[in-house]
Amino acid sequence: MVCFSNFFNFTKNFLIIVVFSIFSYPAFAEINNGDTAWVLTSTALVLFMTLPGLALFYAGLVNSKNVVSVLMQHFALACMVSVIWVILGYSLAFSEGNEWIGGFSNIFLNAMDVNSPSGSIPESLFATFQMTFAIITPALMIGAFVERIKFSAMLIFLSMWLLVVYVPVTHWVWGGGKLSSWGTMDFAGGIVVHATAGTAALVTALTLGKRRGFPKSITPPHSPILTMIGASMLWIGWFGFNAGSALGANGGAGMAMLVTHISAATASLVWMFIEWRRFGKPSLIGIVTGMVAGLATVTPASGYIGVPGGLILGFFGGLFCYLAVDYIRGKLQIDDSLDVFAVHGVGGILGTLLVAFLATSTFSGLGLAEGQTALSQFFVQLKAVVLTVVWTSVFTYLILKITSFIVPLRVDEQEEIEGLDLRSHGEKGYHSD
Repeated sequence: MVCFSNFFNFTKNFLIIVVFSIFSYPAFAEINNGDTAWVLTSTALVLFMTLPGLALFYAGLVNSKNVVSVLMQHFALACMVSVIWVILGYSLAFSEGNEWIGGFSNIFLNAMDVNSPSGSIPESLFATFQMTFAIITPALMIGAFVERIKFSAMLIFLSMWLLVVYVPVTHWVWGGGKLSSWGTMDFAGGIVVHATAGTAALVTALTLGKRRGFPKSITPPHSPILTMIGASMLWIGWFGFNAGSALGANGGAGMAMLVTHISAATASLVWMFIEWRRFGKPSLIGIVTGMVAGLATVTPASGYIGVPGGLILGFFGGLFCYLAVDYIRGKLQIDDSLDVFAVHGVGGILGTLLVAFLATSTFSGLGLAEGQTALSQFFVQLKAVVLTVVWTSVFTYLILKITSFIVPLRVDEQEEIEGLDLRSHGEKGYHSD
């Protein structure tokens, strides 16, 4: 009898220990393998957007004597941002702080271990996924100042810009900060990525000044082939950008992928037909630029809308971004070299505003937050855009001025004439026999 009692007590204690052990480690229970696999894939796709997608897209649009400089800027920037992100950027964006900026509790990612969860995926994966967004955002800005900025100035300027502009805005929207408390809708970066990069690109282009001979003596894109290849990589990678922002392998990710594709295709056709009617010939550069416009426009809305919303955003994204390019480059004579503001800034802001209406059931959307109407949500979106544009404009200009005290912003005139490839990097993109 005593033996049986001892056996019973041993069994009971053993079961208590097992149950306690299981429920004491929620990280293992919370992490979902399917979600993790999808976000791993999405992370690779978003990095693929910058390296080599965006790099090739921009490289094909510049003069052949500057192609190496564009590729070098993208590659070096990706490396620089990665290091800054793990040291400080991620902590300031996503650690607990106040409504304007996060804290220092996770610098060097020291509060993270291999089993730390973030929702249904490992936090290490979430940090890496967000890192790829931090890489591509300043990389988009390179298109505004190609062929004339000093390489050292680019590194200093964009490193500071990441911490002073991108990181705070990320915290406001996705880190539980000010815009999040307003109920701002930005699924994959219309505000965080495209409004900031587009606005900063315009400010930088105005501050840096025009290229020599702009607009009359600027040569056409040296390789539409490279640009089309890069654009195709962007289109594919954007599935990770938008559908990956669902942070799970689910129906939301599937719908985000579908509307992303539809918007890109629609905007491409709109841009092509406008050019065809205006100039008599549809251009390859035009149709792929329209694609990027459609992708930028759908990004903030992609997780909230249905197929009608994707078609509408594609149509208006292609139309308004085309008009913006024509106005900024043609009428205002601003040398935003590769139309970063007109395509990304205008597209991202347009999608951010229209999501208030397209997310409603009228357009087969997923609906708005309880108590919100389309009009009230629109004013939330508008207020968020205004705050972001003002913040970005002011601090981009200040950072440019600080950078100019450290190194000159522009290459000298002779270097601009000869090309940045040889003078800045000692290499040529092409060698003739």
